[in-house]
Amino acid sequence: MTRQLAALAAVVGLLTTACSVGIAATPTDTEPLVVDVRMKHSRFVPATLSVPAGREVRFVVHNEDFLEHEFIVGDAEVQERHRTGTEPAHDERPTEVDVPGEATVTTTVTFAVPGSLTFACHVTGHYAYGMVGTLTVT
Repeated sequence: MTRQLAALAAVVGLLTTACSVGIAATPTDTEPLVVDVRMKHSRFVPATLSVPAGREVRFVVHNEDFLEHEFIVGDAEVQERHRTGTEPAHDERPTEVDVPGEATVTTTVTFAVPGSLTFACHVTGHYAYGMVGTLTVT
């Protein structure tokens, strides 16, 4: 009987530990929302994203092509400056990052205002080829 109680206590302990780990791993609204974006064959996958306003969003951008790409998030004015080449280097803007070929880049942004934005790559010819997507901030 003592062995059976000891075995039962061990099983209960394992189940309690397993349940605790599952509960602890649940994300909360205070943690960054992680959004994976792939660049493949000069396209964004997915090409449509939705994120909540006011929440920190961590974009993990995977470039599966051997070519360098950009991940430029912004309104029509931002996209036009990049399209025409009048935008200075964007090394320090979290919404404007270069992604080397076959590399992964992470950038973190909080969008304060709901609305519709575009994400695009403005490396010569890529936007015209269709390397553009829509980001909805809700």
